[in-house]
Amino acid sequence: MRSGRSLAAAPFCLGLNVRRSSGGRGYCLLQCALRIPSSVPVSPQESLAMELSDANLQTLTEYLKKTLDPDPAIRRPAEKFLESVEGNQNYPLLLLTLLEKSQDNVIKVCASVTFKNYIKRNWRIVEDEPNKICEADRVAIKANIVHLMLSSPEQIQKQLSDAISIIGREDFPQKWPDLLTEMVNRFQSGDFHVINGVLRTAHSLFKRYRHEFKSNELWTEIKLVLDAFALPLTNLFKATIELCSTHANDASALRILFSSLILISKLFYSLNFQDLPEFFEDNMETWMNNFHTLLTLDNKLLQTDDEEEAGLLELLKSQICDNAALYAQKYDEEFQRYLPRFVTAIWNLLVTTGQEVKYDLLVSNAIQFLASVCERPHYKNLFEDQNTLTSICEKVIVPNMEFRAADEEAFEDNSEEYIRRDLEGSDIDTRRRAACDLVRGLCKFFEGPVTGIFSGYVNSMLQEYAKNPSVNWKHKDAAIYLVTSLASKAQTQKHGITQANELVNLTEFFVNHILPDLKSPNVNEFPVLKADGIKYIMIFRNQVPKEHLLVSIPLLINHLQAESIVVHTYAAHALERLFTMRGPNNATLFTAAEIAPFVEILLTNLFKALTLPGSSENEYIMKAIMRSFSLLQEAIIPYIPTLITQLTQKLLAVSKNPSKPHFNHYMFEAICLSIRITCKANPAAVVNFEEALFLVFTEILQNDVQEFIPYVFQVMSLLLETHKNDIPSSYMALFPHLLQPVLWERTGNIPALVRLLQAFLERGSNTIASAAADKIPGLLGVFQKLIASKANDHQGFYLLNSIIEHMPPESVDQYRKQIFLLLFQRLQNSKTTKFIKNHLLKHEISFALMNRMFGMVLEKIIIPEIQKVSGNVEKKICAVGITKLLTECPPMMDTEYTKLWTPLLQSLIGLFELPEDDTVPDEEHFIDIEDTPGYQTAFSQLAFAGKKEHDPVGQMVNNPKIHLAQSLHKLSTACPGRVPSMVSTSLNAEALQYLQGYLQAASVTLL
Repeated sequence: MRSGRSLAAAPFCLGLNVRRSSGGRGYCLLQCALRIPSSVPVSPQESLAMELSDANLQTLTEYLKKTLDPDPAIRRPAEKFLESVEGNQNYPLLLLTLLEKSQDNVIKVCASVTFKNYIKRNWRIVEDEPNKICEADRVAIKANIVHLMLSSPEQIQKQLSDAISIIGREDFPQKWPDLLTEMVNRFQSGDFHVINGVLRTAHSLFKRYRHEFKSNELWTEIKLVLDAFALPLTNLFKATIELCSTHANDASALRILFSSLILISKLFYSLNFQDLPEFFEDNMETWMNNFHTLLTLDNKLLQTDDEEEAGLLELLKSQICDNAALYAQKYDEEFQRYLPRFVTAIWNLLVTTGQEVKYDLLVSNAIQFLASVCERPHYKNLFEDQNTLTSICEKVIVPNMEFRAADEEAFEDNSEEYIRRDLEGSDIDTRRRAACDLVRGLCKFFEGPVTGIFSGYVNSMLQEYAKNPSVNWKHKDAAIYLVTSLASKAQTQKHGITQANELVNLTEFFVNHILPDLKSPNVNEFPVLKADGIKYIMIFRNQVPKEHLLVSIPLLINHLQAESIVVHTYAAHALERLFTMRGPNNATLFTAAEIAPFVEILLTNLFKALTLPGSSENEYIMKAIMRSFSLLQEAIIPYIPTLITQLTQKLLAVSKNPSKPHFNHYMFEAICLSIRITCKANPAAVVNFEEALFLVFTEILQNDVQEFIPYVFQVMSLLLETHKNDIPSSYMALFPHLLQPVLWERTGNIPALVRLLQAFLERGSNTIASAAADKIPGLLGVFQKLIASKANDHQGFYLLNSIIEHMPPESVDQYRKQIFLLLFQRLQNSKTTKFIKNHLLKHEISFALMNRMFGMVLEKIIIPEIQKVSGNVEKKICAVGITKLLTECPPMMDTEYTKLWTPLLQSLIGLFELPEDDTVPDEEHFIDIEDTPGYQTAFSQLAFAGKKEHDPVGQMVNNPKIHLAQSLHKLSTACPGRVPSMVSTSLNAEALQYLQGYLQAASVTLL
């Protein structure tokens, strides 16, 4: 239902559209605590106004304080209360007033964070959904936020700056045309607190240009920004550099000025990323000369004693290296005359910078610059000389591949971050990753010489290790890393190395240097080398022969017991990757029979690993458990009673405070696999799973654990579908609650709830029709809500398909006309490709032969749009529906609809024979749930809870083309002479030829 319509006007009671703030309890609290006048009338989806009063500010202060309380019993009700009132007018203005006027700095910061998160959740206007922020509040926010941000302390300024960039992402430039002017004017203030606030906001606003796809709309926006911003930014850049010279001996002034220069350099990168703007090309001399000067600058006042944290000077030089790399990669022709100077400056920077952690970003960006330059064909002359290559290897690559004390500390004490960087590819800013990229870049043109130089280094490192392993183990670590970077030419997360350096013998290195470490009985000895060896297996799994990988599997299982978090995590991840490998015919490379000897120790060690310190919610271990179940199938059945107990205990524990989304997802996948595998062999076992799981599910639903509710509904769907007879009473008791509006308010619940309702309809339609007939309007009300939304209309169709297919016809007959009116109304008001693709035809359009609407539907929708239908089953259903209309619907032959008979037949033959029309109009790019700003529990499909594709006409029709031919033959028997005449005079030659082929295949003729 659209927001403008009254509830009484709805075809049947939905009960899902009246929203007084966000729930009844919140509304009562709202009246009591925030003194909202109770006389304010509330219409559907209309928010209440909150007074901008001292009393409300005081109430808000108290609730914000409670949200900071470590006690969940105090914190969660306060969070729920704020969530319940945020839909009301003036709420965001109360927050802004509070952060401006409050004397308590903690409350000011809390209000600023709450405001930013509120904007993130609610600012975007989603079509067909209510506007969550009233227009008056939007106008007031945009009128005041820039001034408030610039006059706030830095901690609050950053939060408001982020909020402005979120608003700007939606409203700038069309709905906020004066934002840029207001910001640029502040450059004249001379106050660098204000200027840095503007720069920080501009950076938040413009950094998306780095990853947006090219489009006319984007380029128009960038041109507008450049016209207003490029010259003032350049002038500010020059003025700031002059001020740096003037205040060269003033440390506090330099810190502020260098903060500005970092932001200016970041803005330069964003504004130049899509294409080289004419303005910056004309002013390249100014920018590049100053960048070069700053790159070679060394001011003692800006040097820091901190060995961990990068100082302002390092951050600025890092960004300048990025800017130079951008120009070298994308605008090499224009940048060519500046390049030699930058290569020299960055080379000098690399050979003079120490090994301290604070220089990591600078060194990695500097190396990345060299990597980007050496890959370009017309710069290769800079690297051709053997001495140059040797020097780069010796002075840049090898030193930056060494395992430092800081790396060892991270390995032992911050393993989660170490794994994230090393395993997940988020090590883009590490020295090792940059050095590896440089090796890859050099190998593009100089693979032979570089391999020769490094082979010498690898051999000498391994010799050093052999002399005294316990002291020199870091030499072997560097050697393994060097071999890995040298051999890896192309790599993906899914498949490991896909292209290797043929000059490196990977199997020989594996047998001689990797396998011995893993065969050592002490899994806790040399943990870094163990991790290196396991990672080698992961990376080169496609290059190492299967027999060697099979030897590795028991060794990896053994390393699941290692005390080191990194080692047992890598072991779990390696097993999971090996179990997904594909062999001939796309079957898994390793069969269940090959892994069978290790089943018990594999499952035991995987679950034991979850009890090791630091790994209670280790996503890699849980993913390995899931993958092991999937590979081993019925081999795990004897262990299921023990395993499901451990899984439910883990589920109960993590539901108290869900914090690891990937771990949680794989845990639910493992539960689904347990159910599927066991119940396939013994369907009666479903009762045992229900007994084990329902207590935990009840607790999750009662405590409203939002992250888990969509998963619970999916698992319940799987359990319910496993029942072969009627729905158990325990499920029927739940059925009315599934129709409650509050559940459908959360977008993440919708696919899972629809799936669960489909399971109810599939297994218990007769029970629903007899014992819960009063709930059918509510069920159809859910359908009505879903088809009103462009994001969820397909879910509405899934539900309607199940209602039509499974419910006894007499229980829904009275609603058919209203259903059709709703569908037709939506098509008139908002026809979209996705809506059409969910085919009206599934729903027996023949019942709609009324008020001349049928002809309009055929002419305007079905005939021109049927080509957009996709999927074999979907096409088959449509074909059967159209065939029925053509051959079993008398009005098609004897009324004003007769003129549409041949075009409809032509469109059906097109559905069979023409390519699918998968074009989507520009205005129909739907927002995925996961892409909406702000946190709302997103729906994650459980792969192992998925249902098989259902073909409702499968028993009646095997081949839809043969079915069409037979049906036309039957029609022509009833109306001799008419069908051949209509076909031969109106059908085009190509379609006629196809039709004759169908008739021959069916061994029938038209009479």
